[in-house]
Amino acid sequence: MPGECHTFTIDREQIQSDQRTSSLRLDLFLQAQEAFSYSRSSIRRLILAGAVTVNGRKVKPGYSLKERDTVHMMTPELRPLELRAEAIPLDIVFEDDDVLVLNKAVGMVVHPGPGHASGTLVHALLYHCRQDLSGIGGVQRPGIVHRLDRDTSGVMLVAKTDAAHVSLSEQLKSRTLSRVYTAITHGCFRAMQGRIDAGIGRHHKDRKKMAVDHVRGRKALSSYRVLEQFKRYSVLHVQLQTGRTHQIRVHMKHVQHPIVGDPVYGNRSLNNFNMTRQALHAHTICFIHPSSGEEMSYTTPLPNDMQRLLETLRKREPSTAKH
Repeated sequence: MPGECHTFTIDREQIQSDQRTSSLRLDLFLQAQEAFSYSRSSIRRLILAGAVTVNGRKVKPGYSLKERDTVHMMTPELRPLELRAEAIPLDIVFEDDDVLVLNKAVGMVVHPGPGHASGTLVHALLYHCRQDLSGIGGVQRPGIVHRLDRDTSGVMLVAKTDAAHVSLSEQLKSRTLSRVYTAITHGCFRAMQGRIDAGIGRHHKDRKKMAVDHVRGRKALSSYRVLEQFKRYSVLHVQLQTGRTHQIRVHMKHVQHPIVGDPVYGNRSLNNFNMTRQALHAHTICFIHPSSGEEMSYTTPLPNDMQRLLETLRKREPSTAKH
């Protein structure tokens, strides 16, 4: 079975978003495409092997992309994944016979996919839980009720039984399972709280990205509350009312407040304080326990990189609002 070919056309917006570095490197551009989930070293190997071309020509990993360049990438043939348990440490917040709540680390991929046949959260769960994971998510996603992007940290909920998986999935659909994120964004909000109601669909040029689409997009609703505001940055809580791919990141870009450090939807011409990933953390999750019916709520602290960013902002810029 042949590999899959992916095509990208570089537009002015992508070039301008990288003005601070004066160039948009090919290897970094491809690494930022989250649909791949390939490491930078894997991307470089593919480029050097000729699996990536720009305008039909082989180039080096450090090639500077230009407006209207067309990038073709042939990903390797997908092999059937044989999931094996791996002894990967997990930061477990709560666990019983039905559910497991954990604090996912930055950089951890949730489930296997192209470029990540091992080392994922699923592999770690198979080791930790042995046979105690719901099979409803399928062979590659056992126990997974919802997911977080690779470089988004924070609290996640895992089902250990099929009954728990059904219950939690229903709660997710009916919105009785709530998720609150902490985000650090560029700019100051005029309204200290509000809702963003903007449908999300595939980007019309780059099909690996998402974008606000008021015509064909699926309904997407996010509520936000500003916690702290500086001269050029804001700290807020965002609650998901729906669960679209990259929803918070896309919505923040849409309202002209991109998340600091976001490699896909952010603005690199602004000061991102050397953040190498989006400053977004799944802060709190609330749900009804599938067996006991008890209301459960778990909160995880900000990871070190976001905590350092927040401390830097408090030192450099006077806070204009704090709640």
